[in-house]
Amino acid sequence: MTIEATQTAPVMERPKVLGRRLRLGMIGGGQGAFIGAVHRIASRLDDRYELVAGALSSDPDRAKASAEELHIAPDRAYTSFEEMAAKEPLRDDPIDVVAIVTPNHMHYPAARAMLEAGFHVICDKPMTTTVEESAKLVQVQQDTGKLFLLTHNYTGYPMVRQARAMVEAGELGKIRLVQVEYAQDWLTEPLERTGQKQASWRTDPKRSGAGGCIGDIGTHAYNLATFVSGMKATEVLAELTSFVEGRTLDDDAQMLLRYENGAKGMLWASQVAPGNENGLRLRVYGEKGGLEWSQEDPNYLDVSPYGKTSLRITRNGNGAIDASASISRIPGGHPEGYLEAFATLYNEFADMLTARILDMPQPQNSSLLPSVSDGLDGLRFIETAVSSSQSGGVWRKL
Repeated sequence: MTIEATQTAPVMERPKVLGRRLRLGMIGGGQGAFIGAVHRIASRLDDRYELVAGALSSDPDRAKASAEELHIAPDRAYTSFEEMAAKEPLRDDPIDVVAIVTPNHMHYPAARAMLEAGFHVICDKPMTTTVEESAKLVQVQQDTGKLFLLTHNYTGYPMVRQARAMVEAGELGKIRLVQVEYAQDWLTEPLERTGQKQASWRTDPKRSGAGGCIGDIGTHAYNLATFVSGMKATEVLAELTSFVEGRTLDDDAQMLLRYENGAKGMLWASQVAPGNENGLRLRVYGEKGGLEWSQEDPNYLDVSPYGKTSLRITRNGNGAIDASASISRIPGGHPEGYLEAFATLYNEFADMLTARILDMPQPQNSSLLPSVSDGLDGLRFIETAVSSSQSGGVWRKL
């Protein structure tokens, strides 16, 4: 197994040839929202975007108050995404792109409206609540030709990019086994009955869709396994469980996967596993060796060549290759994590947007960013897993 080492990896630099920040709008993400603040921080970290407009809540008063807190001008503090879609194109300085950070059931109508209004879209995952909606959104994106980013943010970690590059280069040999887990404990008790906003909509099938835990974090685990291994799953056998009495949607998901090249996979996602905060962990094993990465210790990648001494590769340190070093912002030993990974997606999407605005060729790394096709794949995964489980845990084709 060969690893190209760099003693001093370069700090990430991006071309900023547009001469201004990209004008960003946001749908959802107002007062009391978690992910909206994450998106805003990510958009600003590399100084590529400026939030100038928002429809930040379905409640008009909260939408206006949220916009005021974020210093959005009153005439761009919209009370609905429909109003934003109608009024922004009429401005001399319209938004370039909109971020959709609502509960799942609003992703499709908001994304469709903004694409058809002529705007590029950044959307939180899962892309929609049904395969049918996702397929329609893929068609809308293709018809409008607008750029679309799905924020599977774990694909933006430097050591995840390194793992993918090593698998792609054949350093693990033919892949045989993929194991991925995503364990949390925050829904161990019926938190949704207290009125807690994040728990309430995530456990409500009308707002979350057919999957609970499987849609919220299981899709992240599935996407990460696909991204690193480079393989598509073809079949799934799933058992989804609602351990908390009275909870409608699953809070635990256990499944087996069959991949296109004959490899086997295991996926576990749970939000009722006490002692786990955000335990996303991936293992990939091939004929020549294996690798392991943990989101809670993300600056390291453990690599085990068969029959040789195992290695620990440090982000932006010895053993880091360009795939990881090129998106690292600071030297090794200074931790980078969740917000920086999110920001990497925003930064790379800014490159794509800038190239589009200036009528330049798209950057080479554009193919690494999750898109509408990944969104459709994620919904197929959710619905197939639900079908498998409801049928008593049988194999279902993806």
